Amino acid sequence: MNEQATAAVCIIGAGSSGIVAAKTCHQAGIRFDCFEKGSGVGGNWRYNNDNGLSSAYRSLHINTNRNVMAYADYPMPAEYPMFPHHSQIIRYFDSYVDHFGFRDKITFRTAVTDVSRTPDGRYMVTTDTGRTQTYSHVVVANGHHWNPRYPDPPFPGTFAGETMHSHDYKVPEQIRGKKLLIVGIGNSAVDIACEAARQYGDHGVTISTRSGAYIIPNWLMGLPFDSLANPLTSRLPLSIQRRLLGVSLWLARGRQESYGVPRPNRPMLSEHPTISQDLLNLAGRGLIRFKPNIQLFDGHDVVFDDGSRESFDLVIFATGYRVSFPFFGQDFFNVEDSNDLQLYRRVIHPDYPGLYFLGLLQPLGAIMPLAEIQAIWISRLIQRFCRLPDRQVMVQAIDEEARRNQRRYTQSARHTLQVDFHQYKQVIEREMRKNKGVSVH
Repeated sequence: MNEQATAAVCIIGAGSSGIVAAKTCHQAGIRFDCFEKGSGVGGNWRYNNDNGLSSAYRSLHINTNRNVMAYADYPMPAEYPMFPHHSQIIRYFDSYVDHFGFRDKITFRTAVTDVSRTPDGRYMVTTDTGRTQTYSHVVVANGHHWNPRYPDPPFPGTFAGETMHSHDYKVPEQIRGKKLLIVGIGNSAVDIACEAARQYGDHGVTISTRSGAYIIPNWLMGLPFDSLANPLTSRLPLSIQRRLLGVSLWLARGRQESYGVPRPNRPMLSEHPTISQDLLNLAGRGLIRFKPNIQLFDGHDVVFDDGSRESFDLVIFATGYRVSFPFFGQDFFNVEDSNDLQLYRRVIHPDYPGLYFLGLLQPLGAIMPLAEIQAIWISRLIQRFCRLPDRQVMVQAIDEEARRNQRRYTQSARHTLQVDFHQYKQVIEREMRKNKGVSVH
């Protein structure tokens, strides 16, 4: 291996978070290298990405509106539909990179294989091309929707039909002619269920859900539903926010139980939302049915917690993803089992100065503007325009945030990354306004 001259920043990944980190460093005059395993930008949004990690399926559209999702200084084209197709999102990313002029600073077809600390506290980064270089700062932007998570422990028994994870679903031809059971009721689960019901509804589509979900439409009275949230409503007491959302949902679609979709027995805003304009209508037509959690597999039969039994040809596990960093050794840290990475403001590990995590969020809202403001904060820390508190203060803030999440959200690996869009944005803005001076990190 050949060690190169020391550079300032290494950015791992050129997805929606990695490119905003690269653009921010580029504009700030910070020297950086950005390594991307695939041959193009866009990460998870690039359908059939040759990095082998994308979860995008052919029919995928964004479920946050284009105005909310766009970067602050580069709006999506006005001719785009309000909820663009993934191909339009990729064109937007490519245009963004070329507009700000940093494509030549991204090293494509190059995966980071190892990141380790040096005795002087910097980071040695090795790629699959055999290159090794030392950096003072590393920005991890490898995404968190690529390593499939399955039920753990597995359901008892053995299923004799086909099984797959939603990560591997690409086209409806994969499910043609099959009686389908989908495990989970998140956004991917519902998208696949609706596509299957529209095209092959005569074969039956069933969703198995342990606890249900509140189904939020894309539109309310001609407006994108997610455009109704704003900084003012985010400051209201949670009980009032829940009441306002409940009234809005009632106006938009009435009671979801009326369509045959089970209503959760927990309060609204205690989980990541499931967004669909189609699910209730298709369920109301009997094209999508619902079952409780799986009790066991028995050949082609599935026995559910209510004692019912039904035969299926294919089970798709839409059960989320593990947060994974394959370039960190086991002695660095490993959070795959819990997804619970203890980070200050969701960005900085108190024990690893100079190491930053970008876009490692599950927001009630769009992720890209939050990754953008994280990137700006990171660049200011690198340039010593602002500084971090000492380790004890950071650890205390991490613990307090974890307790708030435990009080509000259903306890699961999925919700360890959960944030409220406007509240979180305000937190990072406050971080950038305070502690100006020489960085201590």
